[in-house]
Amino acid sequence: MNDLAREVIERMTAQGLTLGTAESTVGGLIGHLLTDVPGSSKVFVGGITAYHGRPKTTLLNVPVETLRNAGSVSEEATAAMARGGREALQVDLCVAESGIAGPSSNPERPGGLYWIAVSDAVSDRTERHVFPGDREATKLAAAEAALRLVLAAIAAR
Repeated sequence: MNDLAREVIERMTAQGLTLGTAESTVGGLIGHLLTDVPGSSKVFVGGITAYHGRPKTTLLNVPVETLRNAGSVSEEATAAMARGGREALQVDLCVAESGIAGPSSNPERPGGLYWIAVSDAVSDRTERHVFPGDREATKLAAAEAALRLVLAAIAAR
C-alpha cells in the first residue's frame, strides 16, 4: 500500500471529504493507488481516464480552444480537467494530471513533463513537474505528486 494514498484516505475520511480523479497519462494509476487502501470507498468516488482529447472535451468539459491553444499537456488544460472532473463526479476535490511519459521528447515538452491540478469549490492548485526515468517511473512519480498535491489542498482547507 502506498503511504501517500493511505494518508489521503485517512485525512479525507477524518474531514468527511470526497475525491475524484481525472487522469490522462497515468491511465488510472492514481485511482489504483487510492483503491489499494482499505476504507477508500468512504472517500474515493471514482475517476475519468481521458487519454485522448475527445473525452477531455466531452466528459470533462475542457474547452476545445484550450486544447488547441495551450495543448493537452498544459496548466490550463489540466486545471480545466480537475474542474470538469469535480463537477462530473460531484466530489469535494478532484485531482487531474496530464503529461508526456516518454520516450518522445523535445526541449519545450520533454519526456517526463507532467501538469497536475487539484480543484475544490474555492480554488485550483497546479504544479509543473519533469520527472526522470522511463514511462513506468514517470507515471508513478506523477501519481505520487498528485497525491501530495491533494494533501496540500486538504491542509489548506
